[in-house]
Amino acid sequence: MQNQLENMKTAPLMRRGFLKAATLLGLGTIASGTVKGYASSSQSPVGKNAIGTILTKKRTLGSKKNPLEVSAIQLGCMGMHTGRGFHPDHKSMVKLIRDAAERGCDFFDTAEVYGPYVNEELVGEALAPIRNQVAISTKFGFDIGGTNVFNSRPEQIRNVAEQSLKRLKTDRIDLFFQHRVDPNVPIEEVAGTVNDLIKEGKVLHFGLSEAGAETIRRAHAICPLTAVQSEYSFMFRLPEEVIFSTLQELEIGFVAYSPLCRGLLGGNLTEYSDLNTNDIRGSWPRFQPEALKSNIRIFEALNEFGKPRGMTSSQICLSWMLSKYPFIVPLPGTTKLSHLEEDLRAADFTLTSAEINEIESKIEEIGVVGDRYDALQQSRVEY
Repeated sequence: MQNQLENMKTAPLMRRGFLKAATLLGLGTIASGTVKGYASSSQSPVGKNAIGTILTKKRTLGSKKNPLEVSAIQLGCMGMHTGRGFHPDHKSMVKLIRDAAERGCDFFDTAEVYGPYVNEELVGEALAPIRNQVAISTKFGFDIGGTNVFNSRPEQIRNVAEQSLKRLKTDRIDLFFQHRVDPNVPIEEVAGTVNDLIKEGKVLHFGLSEAGAETIRRAHAICPLTAVQSEYSFMFRLPEEVIFSTLQELEIGFVAYSPLCRGLLGGNLTEYSDLNTNDIRGSWPRFQPEALKSNIRIFEALNEFGKPRGMTSSQICLSWMLSKYPFIVPLPGTTKLSHLEEDLRAADFTLTSAEINEIESKIEEIGVVGDRYDALQQSRVEY
């Protein structure tokens, strides 16, 4: 046992080996029980060997007048159908989503454009037995099969809502995001349409994705926003500068997608990774071979920082933003149970202000090579 402990002190805590290390060292906090209401469901009971709740922490998105209380970490389901060279089979992903619920995650993210459509169907099927114990966010705003990139016209928003409700097997959407700001439709019209859907009970909360401060204010004045979803990680901290003060002022939550920089900060990529075969990352600057070679040093710094704390690089990424801001819910995505459990355990760690400053300084010294998006994708976001 002593030799095993010594080996773990010197070897990197990679994602693949985390569960073994956690078992031996007793890392993280695993509470007993299951997500509320799940065990009592006759349609989908928790089996005898269920691991029990891992994620116990909660977060509140939005104002006190109309809050959305959810698990401190949300599961992103996009990668189960979109953006990667390999996508697992449907049955295994239904199981993974249910595994997440059993382990305490009660907040799941999808969109009509993922697949398209089939990702919503997957989430709807997986969560149908426990629909009243979970929250689902989905999105509108792309012109799927049309001639335009965007479509947030009022009639389109209504149509998407109706179709999403059917695919999700539900009577309401907990959080309805505009996926990208449509330059051809005033945000006031978008907000007004969603506000009508809220009055009808088909939508419970309104959100924007990748929107700037001015757009956020204009939308919020018509229909109060519960959350804004944008990319945010150690490698992309611009939201801190351009929207966080606005979110805090208006009591709007923040959902951080790609908190592990699309797998890079979890140690899943090398400069030799094949990102050109049906992988959306292949054309993006920071994922080019030379950029990857440099950016992997950030993962190495996170790994080194985490070893004496019993944390993996992924857990540092998630715990960092949870520790730093109370209005953030990280949104990691995965198709692997081991990665899911590792990520959910991150909420049990708290970094001090001194630790936050230390790791931020280390990463600033290394620097980030390459933009997050190519020119086309960058033109579709507001910052």
